[in-house]
Amino acid sequence: MERVDRRRRLSCLGVALLALILLGGSVAWLFRDELFHPFGDVRACEGSDAELPGVIVAGGATLPADASDVHYYTKGGTVEVTFTSDRVPDYLHRTGILPEDGDLFDEKYGEKGVAADEIELPEGLCGSSLRGPVRDFHPTGPGGHAVSVTVETSPIAPDLLRSPARTVITFDLP
Repeated sequence: MERVDRRRRLSCLGVALLALILLGGSVAWLFRDELFHPFGDVRACEGSDAELPGVIVAGGATLPADASDVHYYTKGGTVEVTFTSDRVPDYLHRTGILPEDGDLFDEKYGEKGVAADEIELPEGLCGSSLRGPVRDFHPTGPGGHAVSVTVETSPIAPDLLRSPARTVITFDLP
């Protein structure tokens, strides 16, 4: 009789252990994005060493309201952010990179960058690659924040941005 009780207990213990493993696996699968991204932030790229707030401020201005496919990589106090948006010129004006009366394609404010069809993102930054040609901006923004911006331009009309344009912003954490 004692032997039967022992087998029954072991069977019950085995079933309970199996149920706990299945439950734990289901919870891990359900929250996999939060578990496998740094800080539980799906925008953070693997290897990031600092978490950014929900509203990213780069160059003294928030990202455009329509920014999508946002990703960031932080390392040693430097941040790289990539996103797509139709409101990149507005963002450049809000940061002070481009004056209100400044022409986006004036050589005073930016220069033509790489013209390749596909341009890799900076090392560590995840997300979709840039499509050339691009335009680079390297001024100092308001408050002394050094900001570098690379924006996709149209391959057909040299004085237009893509719609939406993928943008990469590099800046230092405050």
